Amino acid sequence: MSALRWGRGAAGLGRALWPAGHPGLLAEEGALAGVWGRRSRSSASPCEQDRRKDWGHAELLEDIHCLLLPLLPHVQCVSSSQERVLEARVRQLQAEGVAEVTVKRVPVAQAPEAGGGSGGVQPPGRAQAGAEGAAPVPSSRWAQKLDEEQRLMEKRKQRLRGKLQKHVEKLAWQRQLRVEPRLLSRRLAGQLQCWQQGAPRSPWEEQLLWLLQEAPPRLGREAPATPAGRGPASRLEGPRQRLLSFFECCLLTGHLPLAHHVLVTRHSKSQHQRLLTLPAYNTVMRGWARRGSFKELVYVLFMLRDAGLAPDLLSYAAALQCMGRLDQDASTIRRCLKQMAQDGLQLQGLFTAAPLSTEERAELLRAVRKAKPAFSPPRLPVSPPPVNTSLLLREIYSKQEPAVSYPRLHLSLKELQGLFRQQLRMEMAATVTVESVEKAPLLTKEVLHARKTLVGLRAQWRTALCRELQETRESEARAAQEGRASVFPYLCLLRDEDLVGMLLQTLQALPSQGESLLFLARELGLRILKRKRLRNQVQELEQRYSAYLHLLASDTQVAEPRLPRQHWEALGLPEAPREPSWPVSVLLQLGKVLVEMLVRTVQMPSNLAAPQGPGTLIPVLYHVYSFRSCRQIGILKPHPAFTQLLETAAERTLTFESTDVPMLCPPLPWTSPHSGAFLLSPTKMMRSVEGTQQHQLLLERCPPTALHGALDALTQLGNCAWRVNGRVLDLVLALFTDKGCPRLGVPAPPSQASQPPEGRLLPSALPANKAELRRELARRLKVVREMRSLRADALYRLSLAQHLRHRVFWLPHNMDFRGRTYPCSPHFNHLGSDLARALLEFAQGRPLGPHGLDWLKIHLVNLTGLKKRASLQTRRDYADTLMEDILDSADQPMTGRKWWMRADEPWQALACCMEVAQAVRAPDPAAYVSHFPVHQDGSCNGLQHYAALGRDSVGAASVNLLPSELPQDVYSEVAVQVEEFRKQDAEQGVRVAQVLEGFISRKVVKQTVMTVVYGVTRYGGRLQIEKRLRELHDFPQEFVWEASYYLVCQVFNSLQEMFSGTRSIQRWLTESARLISHTGSAVEWVTPLGIPVVQPYHRDSKVMIKGGLQSLTFSSSADTSQKPNTLKQKNGFPPNFIHSLDSTHMMLTALHCYRKGLTFVSVHDCFWTHAADVAVMNQVCREQFVRLHSQPILHDLSRFLMKRFCSEARTSKSVWVSRLMDTLLSVPKTGTFDLEQVKRSTYFFS
Repeated sequence: MSALRWGRGAAGLGRALWPAGHPGLLAEEGALAGVWGRRSRSSASPCEQDRRKDWGHAELLEDIHCLLLPLLPHVQCVSSSQERVLEARVRQLQAEGVAEVTVKRVPVAQAPEAGGGSGGVQPPGRAQAGAEGAAPVPSSRWAQKLDEEQRLMEKRKQRLRGKLQKHVEKLAWQRQLRVEPRLLSRRLAGQLQCWQQGAPRSPWEEQLLWLLQEAPPRLGREAPATPAGRGPASRLEGPRQRLLSFFECCLLTGHLPLAHHVLVTRHSKSQHQRLLTLPAYNTVMRGWARRGSFKELVYVLFMLRDAGLAPDLLSYAAALQCMGRLDQDASTIRRCLKQMAQDGLQLQGLFTAAPLSTEERAELLRAVRKAKPAFSPPRLPVSPPPVNTSLLLREIYSKQEPAVSYPRLHLSLKELQGLFRQQLRMEMAATVTVESVEKAPLLTKEVLHARKTLVGLRAQWRTALCRELQETRESEARAAQEGRASVFPYLCLLRDEDLVGMLLQTLQALPSQGESLLFLARELGLRILKRKRLRNQVQELEQRYSAYLHLLASDTQVAEPRLPRQHWEALGLPEAPREPSWPVSVLLQLGKVLVEMLVRTVQMPSNLAAPQGPGTLIPVLYHVYSFRSCRQIGILKPHPAFTQLLETAAERTLTFESTDVPMLCPPLPWTSPHSGAFLLSPTKMMRSVEGTQQHQLLLERCPPTALHGALDALTQLGNCAWRVNGRVLDLVLALFTDKGCPRLGVPAPPSQASQPPEGRLLPSALPANKAELRRELARRLKVVREMRSLRADALYRLSLAQHLRHRVFWLPHNMDFRGRTYPCSPHFNHLGSDLARALLEFAQGRPLGPHGLDWLKIHLVNLTGLKKRASLQTRRDYADTLMEDILDSADQPMTGRKWWMRADEPWQALACCMEVAQAVRAPDPAAYVSHFPVHQDGSCNGLQHYAALGRDSVGAASVNLLPSELPQDVYSEVAVQVEEFRKQDAEQGVRVAQVLEGFISRKVVKQTVMTVVYGVTRYGGRLQIEKRLRELHDFPQEFVWEASYYLVCQVFNSLQEMFSGTRSIQRWLTESARLISHTGSAVEWVTPLGIPVVQPYHRDSKVMIKGGLQSLTFSSSADTSQKPNTLKQKNGFPPNFIHSLDSTHMMLTALHCYRKGLTFVSVHDCFWTHAADVAVMNQVCREQFVRLHSQPILHDLSRFLMKRFCSEARTSKSVWVSRLMDTLLSVPKTGTFDLEQVKRSTYFFS
């Protein structure tokens, strides 16, 4: 028997006694446990606990020393004092003595190796035998506890090892970031070296002044601007934008040293230096100025001068701001201001032209006042504010007009303030979670187990994704340091939990058939771009918004009635800073990194897919390739077991971005192209493809007053308060949760799709039969995909409607590049289908008055599609004859005669039936408060604008510009004309004309007639007619292609005869655009309301993101560095120009209706208001159309295009410019139609 004694110095002895591996001692402990027998089953004594603690301490200290010793010589920050601290901790742990214990030495049982050999050590807690020949003894609870403590110690070691390793890497990485520049100019390099080696007390101020005064020889590169040509410089525009956005994002996330390092690295290589622009240098200078780092700022200025660039206002603003923070002496600041004046830069421009924050302006002002104590920054003119002087808007902004009373909301100030706080919380949370309206499953054991499994998996995924995100950031940081493309600063924009939540939302929403990697990457990049723009000015915003609400609330008064924009500006509020945009390649690269991280990290147990299989981990997402439209694309598909798990769990929530749902309070008024709508989430006034800057640049260059009409119209449309029509919603939900009803526009679930044919073809089947089977399978797969898409769209809409059922909400608007307006909320708005429109009604009601019920009846008949060529009186009388059906539909919509289901717009017709029923049953119908919106549609509005432009009397009569007793229907007239052509051809033996007998109707030709004015080609028109013919079950389907081609030709011939003036204007616009494109420019014009328009059609440029799962290739036609796409430019100009006119007409109508106190919204050329105000709206609509077309629109357009594209001599394009001048001078001649007759046309909009 021998004994071992553990005392205060036992730690070192314990390490000396370890066998050939740590488990050896634990195996010995297991053997001891078996010898001690019953006592080991009880809780360990204090001395045993101390001994185990000491063993763990000894092991932990050994690993600390093993980890630290190789690192200490390489880390400057781990100083000798810190090492002494660690050694003191070692001594402290060693000083925790344990009681003296005597233990018998016993033989240790050795587990045989896997082949029968010996030498292995029995694992802890599993010792089955003591000394040789002893009976097997089960492991004790004491040994299991010892094993558990050992595992905890191992985890502590791993955490410590990871923290120390990361700390070392961070220190090493920071130490490697370059600060001092490497200059290419010997003169500047020598000057910098001389100053660094000299000994003046404060050399950097002198260097700054010297740099500002000296102008070193240019290195062959001027300050870059947007290239007019498309040579090599234009090809650098994309990389320059990416690099600039990288610098801006580094400043936003606090990684200025990294931005400086990348700037120094790029600058030191002449090839890479070409990518650095003056804004890039200024961005880094601005960052150092915010920190008050004068030395680093001077380094950047050295590089700026070395690049052959001259400082601009932003450069001087950064330098002066830094001086203000460091409290520099007045003489240095004075000399800097003097040099700025010598460079031709105005001091006032620092406060008016430089985009600086409030805090930066304060430091700048502090520096300037030190040199010029009496200086005061320029103030914006308080009175009078700038006013739009357009002839079309003279009445809107005139002070001489009679006093007006703009409409107010029906809510009190207190209610609106409460709604503001709800919206604020929603936007700060960035997402909104709503209950799904899908039918709730029975809570069976399978459902509960699936939900519990999902909860557990998501918890694991969150942890794993956070860890992977940290590793990805470190990898991207190293890439940026080494000069490779990196998304490191973009990954730091959001918190870890926000990014991880976004990735898990993406996984949740992924369809079972998968989604393209390109789409997922772009969507993730866009979502991060939207979320990162939350401004932290909540308290100030709340005060200002409360003051703004005094204009809108029902129980407050303002001194002077103003438009919302005017009232907001009168509060003296500073404009929100302009948010930089990111290039598409950055969005794709960022999204691709996140998607790949999701694919790598998210795993699930394999026994979810195969219950009898092993419990190993398998990926949830798989990357596969598939062919779509003859192109091979990469697709991410979820594992079928995961899809089945989601279906079984049937979770009841949906998550939306806060900017994708309606607002809970009135939107902010639009005051500039980038300020308006949501409270904290900046929204562009003009929507465009992300990365496109040409539209935004045009708007920024506009005089502020030129956009007042568009800004005020968008604000007015967004200020309309809405509510959900609960009765209609209940009926729709009942159908939706059952099996849907496609006939009524309620999508059926994909499970209702027809099943593919059973059985398989024999190998000996004919090739034609095999091909037919493949086509049938592809068709049914397409149907299932369409059903899934439609079902998901309806699910989002109905879930949001249910979420907002008892609330008032608003739909902020913006516009496209032509001026057409759209709600910002994509899932739930009034621009959708018949079902979507029926779910909405005005939140603010209006008494019907003497004629409101008549307009409800007329509107109901319009929705049925009947009596289109009948007078208004006839339609009203027809509604009276149908009153029994109307009341039955309102009372028993699903069990009665169901008359409403036969209408063209069944759900809107049902909603109108319910409104009519309530009105006629009211004690006084004229006093009944109606919330129902009544629509007035233009009669083929595009042709109306063409007829007015050309003063075409024949065309004007066809589209109701002339007053008449009955409405004219241009679609029916075209159908009649086509039928005449068909009869003539049938008599001559044309087979397809004979087959079409009895099948030509208004419905067949309507879509083509409607869209031909908007530029539809014969190919597109043939597809439209083909679709209508396939809907006719008794039409011989073998003649569909031939018949559709024949009909589209006849429709075009008919329109040529009926609208000769229209076709001449179309040809003139098309030819002008073709010639402009050949000169190398995109077509531009200005709408009569003052909105600048440019067509974003250029030759495709391909953006490739290499590496990872696959290389992504993205084609963009909005790259201004590419030549214009001539075909798209010339085909797009006529319809886009007409769209810009109908949007102008709508905005004018909206502003004048608002001035008269009306509620007004629109769906392009369909205007909505209360039933009581339809007559007033119609009058305003006709007056504004006449006023618009009384302007010389075509001649104004010709003059603008001449000035824009023909004023400068272009030697290489002189032939095209000459032809363009000749074309623009030959403006189409107009007819004799008198526009004033429109004011008396009852059916102009009806």
